[in-house]
Amino acid sequence: MRPLGSVANVMGRLLIVFSLTYLLPIASAIYFDDGTLTTFVVSLVACVLAGLLLERLTRRFRTELKARDGFILVVAAWTLTAAIACVPLMLHQPEALDEPLSFTHAFFETMSGLTTTGATVMVGLDTLAPSINLWRHILNWLGGMGIIVLAVAILPLLGVGGMQLLRAEVPGPIKDARLTARIGDTAAILWTVYLGITVACALALTLAGMGWFDALCHAFSALSLGGFSTRDGSIGAFDSPLIEGVLIVFMVLAAVNFATHYTVWHRRSLRAYWRDAEAKGVLLVLGWSILGCAGYLWFVGTFTDPVTALRHVAFNLVSVATDCGYASVDFAQWPLFVPFWMLFLSCVTVSSGSTGGGIKMIRTLILVRQSGRELRRMIHPTLAAGSPTASCSRSWASCFSIP
Repeated sequence: MRPLGSVANVMGRLLIVFSLTYLLPIASAIYFDDGTLTTFVVSLVACVLAGLLLERLTRRFRTELKARDGFILVVAAWTLTAAIACVPLMLHQPEALDEPLSFTHAFFETMSGLTTTGATVMVGLDTLAPSINLWRHILNWLGGMGIIVLAVAILPLLGVGGMQLLRAEVPGPIKDARLTARIGDTAAILWTVYLGITVACALALTLAGMGWFDALCHAFSALSLGGFSTRDGSIGAFDSPLIEGVLIVFMVLAAVNFATHYTVWHRRSLRAYWRDAEAKGVLLVLGWSILGCAGYLWFVGTFTDPVTALRHVAFNLVSVATDCGYASVDFAQWPLFVPFWMLFLSCVTVSSGSTGGGIKMIRTLILVRQSGRELRRMIHPTLAAGSPTASCSRSWASCFSIP
């Protein structure tokens, strides 16, 4: 009972902190006067009361988290935050629907947002209340870098250690790579970089011709690689090569380790990208795939113009490969090889420490090198296991680290 009680106590405090995220849609509701102010105020109060009640009832169990507690808290954090985030969607009735969303549909929408899956059950996004649309994209953005990573930066202020939580949440070798001596400072740095690139994306989209509100929402979903949009037709509704180009750049940035971005900024040098094996792998895989698929679609006649083929392949392939999910055209109508190749890339392309999914590029590189090593040993059985021609012999941490 005590481990569950300590987890519940931390969860109560996290819900209180999570309630602050309602302030931005409340400000949006006041600005747009879209009739959702009461909805978000009630949601904020419900979130605070739930957090206070949970914290008060479990105060006697308050203690330092252990390693196993981190796994429980990760599951609880994602589940409870998605559940409490349902309230605005259940209270508001969109014009395109005859009634408000049920709990099942609302929970699906919020869980999809927080996990940056990008699937949606909502229609009529073009006419949806701006504050509700903003809330969906905020959930995308929070889930991108990870609520847990944000919590790690905040928990020390609440008297709770965050290392166990980070180890339970973050995949691969990044959990052992610190930018600073304190893991909370590392999490704060990553979130600062995340915020800075998001602001840059919003400004770039605005300059590219997108309205400021659409630009803000799409900056949230592009950097989180969540794929939510303010339009039913996704990015295709804007029909702008410039907007697509801006999003390609920032989707690729989001697919690269954010620790690498920080190193580039801290050292004022782009050499960190060149030294990062994952970043080079991401760029090479995306570049050659775009050229190959665009050439193939032009050759088979899907597009009569090579420039048009390059435009649509570049945007949609990068979107799918980085697990974002934007679309500018219906690529399901393309020859089957190209969509299947795009789906394959979505499993292996993005870097560890990014906001994307899949097995991560570090594991892809290790898998390729180990496969090559095994093939060479089959052809040349006498090849020594420790030969310099063998595959990468470095540890996971050293493969991941940035010089």
